[in-house]
Amino acid sequence: MKYVDSHEEAEFRARVREWLHDNIPAAPPPDHDERGNHYTRDWHRELYEAGWLGLSWPIEHGGQGLSPIYDAIVNEELGACGAPSVRAINHLARAFWTAGTEEQMKRFLPAMLRGDDQWCQGFSEPGAGSDLASLKMSATRDGELYVLNGEKIWTSRAQWADWCLVLARSDPQLPKREGISCFAVDMNAPGITVRPLKQIWGTSEFNEVFFDDVKVSIDCRIGDEGAGWPLATSVLSSERSAADVGFVASFRRVFDELDTLVTRERNLPANAELQLETIYTAYEACRLHIYSTLSRRAGGQPSGAETSVDKLLMNRVIQMLGALELDLDFVPGLIGQRDETTYRYLYGRAASIYGGTEQVQRNIIAQRVLEMPRGR
Repeated sequence: MKYVDSHEEAEFRARVREWLHDNIPAAPPPDHDERGNHYTRDWHRELYEAGWLGLSWPIEHGGQGLSPIYDAIVNEELGACGAPSVRAINHLARAFWTAGTEEQMKRFLPAMLRGDDQWCQGFSEPGAGSDLASLKMSATRDGELYVLNGEKIWTSRAQWADWCLVLARSDPQLPKREGISCFAVDMNAPGITVRPLKQIWGTSEFNEVFFDDVKVSIDCRIGDEGAGWPLATSVLSSERSAADVGFVASFRRVFDELDTLVTRERNLPANAELQLETIYTAYEACRLHIYSTLSRRAGGQPSGAETSVDKLLMNRVIQMLGALELDLDFVPGLIGQRDETTYRYLYGRAASIYGGTEQVQRNIIAQRVLEMPRGR
C-alpha cells in the first residue's frame, strides 16, 4: 500500500513547510533546564498562534476538527527540518475527550492547547512501572474532596507543571484494575513536593513527586470513581503513537546524514554500510506500520494495542541509529559533536523503557493483538 498525501494534504504540507522555513528558531534549545522549558513553551505558543496545533481537536474546545493526519503532517515537517518538536499534549487531552465532563473540557483544554497551562502525567510509581495496575497511591473520599497520599516517579517536567493527570487507588478492596480513579491535580496544591532526578546526560527532565494529604475537589475527578484503568489504557495507547511526535521524519533526517558520511568518508568501520542497509530496512518497516496505524485512526478507529508494535519498531530504529552514529563519531574527522551524539545514543537506550518497557509492549502484542493465552 502507498501512503501519499491527498491534494488538500499536500497543500497543507506546503504551507507548513513554508512557514517553518521562515520561522524555525535560529538557536537550538538551551542545555539549561529552566531556560529550555521557557524555550519550548514559547515555541508551543508560536505554533499555536500560527494555527498548527490542535488540528484534530474538536472545534468547540479550540481545535480545528480535522483528521489526525494533519497533526502527523505538522510533526513530520518539524522532524524533517530539525525544528523543536511539539509538546506532547494530545494523549493527555484524550483523557478529557474519553471521560471528562463538558465543564472540565471547557475549563482545562483551551488553556492546555494555548500553552497557558503546562501538564505532567502522574502514572508510574516506584513499585508500579511495568505493572502500572499495581499502583499504591491512595485517593480517600472525604465528602466533596479526595485526599491523595503516595509517590509518583519519572514524572516528566513536573517541576514546571501547573496540573498533573494522576492515577490513584480509590478503593483498595477491589481487584487492582477496578479500584483506580483519575484526577486533574493542581501542582500548586499544599502537600505536593517535587524532587528533580538528574539524568545520565545531565539534565533533570524526570522527577519524583510526593503527595501528602493533597486535597482534590470531586469536580476534578475525570470519569466515574473506579473507572480510571480503561481511561489510562486509552491515554497510554495514544502516547505510544509515534505518528504524533514526528519520529519518522527525524529518523530519516539522521539516516540521510549518516548515509552521506558513509558514502563520502574512508577509514570507516568495516560494517558501516551493512549497518546502514539494516537500519533502512527497519526504518521502512517502522514508517509503513505507523502510517497504517494513522490510517485506521483517520478512519475513526481509536488507537489500540497496535501502537505497541509502533513503539517496538521505533525503539529499534532509534537505537540502531544511535549506535551507528556513536561508532562513526569515534572515527577522526567524522561528525565531531561528541556531546550531542552521546546524548542521542543514551536517550535512545531510554526509548525501550519510557512509555512502557519493551517487555510490556511484547506482552500487550501477544495478548491483545495476537490473542495468545497468558503464561502461567
